[in-house]
Amino acid sequence: MSTTITPPTSLDQLRTKQQQAWSSGDYNRIAAITVPVSESLVRRADPRPGERVLDVATGTGHAALAAARRGARVTGIDYVPALVFIARRRAAAEALPVDFVEAIAEDLPFDDGSFDHVLSAIGVMFAADQDRAAAELVRVTRPGGRISLASWTPTGFVGRLLKTVGAHVPPPPAAQSPTRWGDPQTVRELLGDDVIDLTASRATVPQRFASAQAFADFFLTWYGPTRSAAARLDEVGRQALRDEMVELAADSDRGTDGTFVSDWEYLLVTATRR
Repeated sequence: MSTTITPPTSLDQLRTKQQQAWSSGDYNRIAAITVPVSESLVRRADPRPGERVLDVATGTGHAALAAARRGARVTGIDYVPALVFIARRRAAAEALPVDFVEAIAEDLPFDDGSFDHVLSAIGVMFAADQDRAAAELVRVTRPGGRISLASWTPTGFVGRLLKTVGAHVPPPPAAQSPTRWGDPQTVRELLGDDVIDLTASRATVPQRFASAQAFADFFLTWYGPTRSAAARLDEVGRQALRDEMVELAADSDRGTDGTFVSDWEYLLVTATRR
């Protein structure tokens, strides 16, 4: 008796490559500088004690932990085991009963309508299959529940950074730009007709590094997407990428004391499940 094996789709292959990229470097160092984004998202969502909260693509757990501190019953999912391990350690250190699960955003292991709040802080925007991931956000939210998202904008600093990296190392054909989630109209289309009362506003998180060069080296060393892209280039290509990252930083620098200071824009979206 023969067994038919279904070959992986291009999206499956893309997801595998993404998982490998996020597993490289040390995202815990990167996540530390985005804490204010997660805190802002949770304030916007405003979960109450006892409410059920899901944090999708939780990373090292910033948004999940912020919601748990408010007394919510929180679950966080991510597909990078090393990040889930860190999130569990952080929850244990604060004695917060957060349930962290290894799963992908496109196939959430929960029943329909399981959560009062579904959150994602700079996470679901990087899903390989964005349409499916958006549908899953809606599916697991109960009627009357809320979906709250924070995503880098296309024209903000990180959006420009990702565009710069893509110019040196083009993404796979199946990939869609993650910063699509930073456009309100696109998010409205992704979430579809099963949500109402969608509101969006832009915010910024200030970042400071010793210099534009220090920023570039930090991201090339620790940020999975830039680290893995640079690894695919030869020495000349890596230097050219670094030079453009330094130029990008210098272009947005508002520091007055010799350090690099920049405001990184993101989009906050909230919507209600019908």
